[in-house]
Amino acid sequence: MLTRILIVDDSELVRQGLRTVLRANPGWEICDEASDGLTAVEKFRDLHPHVVILDFQMPGLNGLEVTRHLAKAFPQVRVVILSMYSDEGYVSQALRAGASGYLLKRSARDELELAIRAVVQGQRYLSPPISAPKILEDSGAASPLKRLTPRQAQVLQLIAASKTTKQVALDLDISAKTVECHRAQLMERLDIHDIASLVRFAIKVGLLEIEDRPLLPQTRDSYGGEANLISTPGFLPT
Repeated sequence: MLTRILIVDDSELVRQGLRTVLRANPGWEICDEASDGLTAVEKFRDLHPHVVILDFQMPGLNGLEVTRHLAKAFPQVRVVILSMYSDEGYVSQALRAGASGYLLKRSARDELELAIRAVVQGQRYLSPPISAPKILEDSGAASPLKRLTPRQAQVLQLIAASKTTKQVALDLDISAKTVECHRAQLMERLDIHDIASLVRFAIKVGLLEIEDRPLLPQTRDSYGGEANLISTPGFLPT
């Protein structure tokens, strides 16, 4: 039986490199692609692939939120996170969210193949530079994000990225009043009472990367991937 794979990355160059690697294996089938988290969830519901190769950081829902949603709704899914970060905090968050594998984007082609084969067999796969015993121990700890509903986590991510209430409402297709309600509830659940602390929390749990913060602040209300050009198919884009 063919292993059906969904590719999710906001970079066309990265998706192109992954297609090149995956199509070389006759036992794998690329069922579709997505360039953002929300589209990825929709396509998964329609296609039910065996494996999702998922970028850590994307617009809309990031890789952690997509993984968390899929793992909860579809426990059989095998998610391999692609990331440029080897920091243990990022890896632990991915595993706690439900990822089966964590692969660094600088990894060689053979390592991607090993990762897919491992997760299909029900095993976990971590890129060799990552300390597996330490990560697996840390990933067993309860995530503070479990205090939030999926919608509250989305609102948190967008607020921490300097989105205004109006912008969050537009992004999530909900009313500004609903955004304010979610914001108040999540701040109460996290016992956080200012935006700066929300940003620090979002970075700590992997919802936001430092690079996502704008250099100049936006006008707001009171609450107001890195990819190189692909040179050869032998390596994943970094």
